[in-house]
Amino acid sequence: MNQRCLSLPLGIVLRKTPGVTRWAKWSWKAVAVLPGAAQETWRELRREGETVEYHAATVPLELWRTDTEAYMTELATRVPSIYVVMRHTIEPDAEYELEVVLATASPYDAQDYADSGEELVELVPMSDGLIALIQQFITKHHVEEKFVKRKRDKQHIDLVEDGVGDARIDQLTDVYRTRNRKTETVH
Repeated sequence: MNQRCLSLPLGIVLRKTPGVTRWAKWSWKAVAVLPGAAQETWRELRREGETVEYHAATVPLELWRTDTEAYMTELATRVPSIYVVMRHTIEPDAEYELEVVLATASPYDAQDYADSGEELVELVPMSDGLIALIQQFITKHHVEEKFVKRKRDKQHIDLVEDGVGDARIDQLTDVYRTRNRKTETVH
């Protein structure tokens, strides 16, 4: 485990249920992850009436040494979760509406995808084995960063007001006022 990145194949299970509105024919939800899963694409796992669960994709869960703080933040939550990032397919005749983009244990990465508004981000609770693996990775690679307060420059910027107002105005009352061309004398 001395490498910079640990990669684990993670199968993503999506559940398709009938939509509850006339605008959405189907509702999709990420419901499970399968650590160490083989490569699959939309393999049906279970069917109950119109509800179907698929092993939609297998994507790598990558843990990076530089992101251990994010993983610690996620493990500290009430229910540690894997974030599954999905995107609507752009092909109109596609058999399935979604494609799985990635899975991450970093809430910071997930927030970036959620902020874009183009991807769907679902939380799937981690299994105990996955929590142990991530905790072991954190223990091995986490380095506490010392807080360094930024110091200001010693320059005095308040002594001269360069570029404030119009230098041709004699009055001190309003240095931001514009010149009056009617009262100006020509020299």
